[in-house]
Amino acid sequence: MSKHILITGGTGILGRNLTQTLLQKGFTVSHLSRKPGKNPDVKTYLWNVEQGVIHPDCITGVDTIVHLAGEGIADKRWTDERKKVLIESRTKSIELIYSLLRANPGHQVKNVISASGVGYYGNSGEELMYEDNIPSQSFLGECCVLWEKAVDKGLELDMRVVKFRTGVVLTLDGGALPQIAAPIKLGVGSPLGDGLQWVPWIHIQDAIGMYLMAIENEELQGVYNMVAPNAVTNKQLTQAIAQQLHKVLWAPNVPAWLLKLLFGEMSTVILGSTKVSAARIQIAGYKFLYEKAGDALEALYGPPKILQEELIPEKQPEEN
Repeated sequence: MSKHILITGGTGILGRNLTQTLLQKGFTVSHLSRKPGKNPDVKTYLWNVEQGVIHPDCITGVDTIVHLAGEGIADKRWTDERKKVLIESRTKSIELIYSLLRANPGHQVKNVISASGVGYYGNSGEELMYEDNIPSQSFLGECCVLWEKAVDKGLELDMRVVKFRTGVVLTLDGGALPQIAAPIKLGVGSPLGDGLQWVPWIHIQDAIGMYLMAIENEELQGVYNMVAPNAVTNKQLTQAIAQQLHKVLWAPNVPAWLLKLLFGEMSTVILGSTKVSAARIQIAGYKFLYEKAGDALEALYGPPKILQEELIPEKQPEEN
């Protein structure tokens, strides 16, 4: 009997690709969403986190919950109200699911696998960050701490809980890469700030691979960094993208003061340096498809490679 996976945030980049991969592998997949789904192979249950409303049948027959829901970190400027939305879209959503599970003690859910972010570590300069490092005192650090704390409530329900502190996911399907590549394609791309800040990245296929590992391997538990083993600086990443696009970088670096002026506190997302270790997930047995950024970019921009056809080109907003 195949496992039944319930995904929140199933229309986001990770959610779409994970759904497609799970379906191809014979899993039963359902989504929790604010809007009716369009995929005939996926049952969509409606919920409204702000109103505390969730379809009671969404957990029926479900073995594993994958929690990816959350408003986009860099979608809007960080006002106090926006910060509240960013946190609560991640915490109240999983709390709503746990409330439903408590009210239905006969449920079959055994596993909760959740996204988190490398923003947990904040701007850590040259220091290599491991899962047991203390969190940053920044807003992103606070957001990730509250996010993980909410997810860990599943332990009180005797769940196996896995959390992935996710880096920059490289995919042409959305996210950071197309935004970085756009000015490079126009011939005006350049590193941001001094360009020396570390960028923890991961290829979309490896991100999906780790979620599959967490679903299938019940010995996996706790927190893991979802990053490739070889971090690159912003300058190195920009140069590698330019090389794949056959473009020359001639423009001067975008000054940090300008980015701070344009984006305010949110500029820490692109100016902060976060060098993150992948050792724990490797020790657990995960084998990376792409350990080097150049290889990952070549797979995306060059000839199709392993599972490239599984990526979903349609871009939709991620939903709670």
